[in-house]
Amino acid sequence: MGAHPHFRTGQYHEIDVLHEIGERIAAADPLHAILKLVVEFVSTVVKCDSCFIYVLEGNELFLRASKNPHADAVDQLKLRMGQGITGWVADHKKPVAISSGAALDPRFQLFQELPEDRFEAFLSVPVLCRDNLVGVINVQHREPHAHSRHEIRLISTIGFLVGPEIELARLESRNSALSELSEARRLVEAAKQTLRHNLQVGEEEAHLILQRESRQRHKSVKEIAEAILIADEIARAIGRI
Repeated sequence: MGAHPHFRTGQYHEIDVLHEIGERIAAADPLHAILKLVVEFVSTVVKCDSCFIYVLEGNELFLRASKNPHADAVDQLKLRMGQGITGWVADHKKPVAISSGAALDPRFQLFQELPEDRFEAFLSVPVLCRDNLVGVINVQHREPHAHSRHEIRLISTIGFLVGPEIELARLESRNSALSELSEARRLVEAAKQTLRHNLQVGEEEAHLILQRESRQRHKSVKEIAEAILIADEIARAIGRI
């Protein structure tokens, strides 16, 4: 990931970058773009060797952004609440700062996918929205590093900015899933009605037909329902010709 030109030249003060992150949020930039900007800012201003952002989805923390590509880990690596230092921070909603020997901390857990887990210093800060956890920001250093109060407060401030945006994205995703579920149910019910009418079968038999076709054709019940409704519509159209 290339550094933001303003970060490289130092033309921006911290407040300017925080303002830019706020502007991106206000402009409704995609969440992944905002998280990418946050990672870039944190890893430059705090001068860390590694930066990760985990987002809480359900009861698990998913790695959604990192300083380095980690193609096999981003969107794949997930932690349970309470798992490792990151999970502890998520569970307790309190930051953890370890200046050296991070791997010796009893809460530490090694992940082979992340070589950074062998770094010396580790700072993990919860991202909150109305006191509800929505994610965690981690920064790490190869060499021992005493994290200043300023660094911790700076990352916490970034968390305050992006926390509501992460929560909004989670709500939108949940609403989208509910909408898709509602649409799937509508299609299935319509397909069952079509089967009952065309085949003169009962509710249970129509349901079993949908399930059987789904298994045999390796398609979802929703896809089978859509196919039945399309076939019925075509048959009706031909009958009108």
